Amino acid sequence: MFMYKIGVVGDKDSILGFKALGISVFPTTDAREASRTIHKLAKESYAVIFLTEQLAKDLDETLEAFKDTVTPAIILIPNNQGTLGLGMKGVRDSVEKAIGADILFGKEGR
Repeated sequence: MFMYKIGVVGDKDSILGFKALGISVFPTTDAREASRTIHKLAKESYAVIFLTEQLAKDLDETLEAFKDTVTPAIILIPNNQGTLGLGMKGVRDSVEKAIGADILFGKEGR
């Protein structure tokens, strides 16, 4: 039986706790290294890659490359310093694209 894997990419302080859950962790604060890691994980059957928003803000090209793929799903998470709002923006944009309206936040959430 084939099993997909889950990984998390981000600064060490933000992602180390994921290791206790059995998730593979890839600590980095460098956007280029994060991009290389994401591409590598995609080739190694990672179905879900959690990525800190702090790194994601500098990885537009990498995120664009995987936005229409089934795997890996790249999920943005806040780092230990808090959120930049990128993860929720992604959810809002996906819902709006799927149904044609922003039913989650309306105008107040923008």
